[in-house]
Amino acid sequence: MQRISWVLLIAFSGTWWLSIHNPVPGQSPLSIKIEQVAYGGWKNNLRISNGEVELIATLDVGPRIIRYGFVGHQNVFHEYADQLGKSGEKDWQIRGGHRLWVAPEDEKRTYFPDNAPVKYHQRAGRIVLTPPPETPWGLQKEIEILLHPQGTRVDVFHRIRNVGKEPTQLAPWALSVMAPGGVEVIPLPPKQPHPQALLPNQVLVLWPYFDFTDPRYTFGKQVILLRHDSKRGPTKIGLRHTLGWAAYANRGTLFIKRFHFLAERTYPDFGVNYETFTNEDMLEMETLGPLVTLQPGEEVLHSESWELRRFDRKITNEDDALRLVVSQIR
Repeated sequence: MQRISWVLLIAFSGTWWLSIHNPVPGQSPLSIKIEQVAYGGWKNNLRISNGEVELIATLDVGPRIIRYGFVGHQNVFHEYADQLGKSGEKDWQIRGGHRLWVAPEDEKRTYFPDNAPVKYHQRAGRIVLTPPPETPWGLQKEIEILLHPQGTRVDVFHRIRNVGKEPTQLAPWALSVMAPGGVEVIPLPPKQPHPQALLPNQVLVLWPYFDFTDPRYTFGKQVILLRHDSKRGPTKIGLRHTLGWAAYANRGTLFIKRFHFLAERTYPDFGVNYETFTNEDMLEMETLGPLVTLQPGEEVLHSESWELRRFDRKITNEDDALRLVVSQIR
């Protein structure tokens, strides 16, 4: 007999229970709870939880995923306390959390304010967040969140649609603002011997405020480490990152971000699909999709997957990163 899986959404008193049933003998049903809650001074937010981890997405501004973490534990994302609970500002606000931007970076189009209320709906177990269209640029953004019923995995889908009347070129750009005090681990491709390897296989892009003597970086043989330091200002690098993941260890948790690389496509910022920025407040893990020209009515999709692991070890050098992180993820 063929087994049939089914999804049922029940609404009760402002709370949704998404029950995913697979009728296998001895297997218990799994549930995801979706409820509207107050958070950070905002009255309207969505909390999505499977009992192990939770996400909170703002509805009064955004779309922003302002929190991701184990239930009852600290947020892996940074929150700007002086900007929480506010809305309607004239200028763009960083606020913290995870957001969707447009590359290449432009002081007007990229920094379009996302300070207005966000609509949402549920689709096949996913929460879809839709802000007002960015009318001056003819863009409609959307963030879709899929929390798996068990474990910590979250799939995040970023869409940008051309709702204008003219073609437009852009790349989707997803940025996670990480809480201060951690260490980022970026794996590098395996080494190849000379003279067998005659052509380059890596791209490293540097911003004008990058400094090779910056002690926050470790450029190792197999990884790059970047440490957050509350006493040091901005620095940024970009990579043509073919391995598809990076991690951030902080406050007892390892955050793993997975993403795609399409070798045949052209990426912004001299061809990079991963960028990282840090300053006194936080560290950003940023992924980019390839450049596309969207005709009116067309949209582009860029996806990431997140994972959390308990992590109480300290990363001080490349050997630590290889032993404690890289060897556990490959």
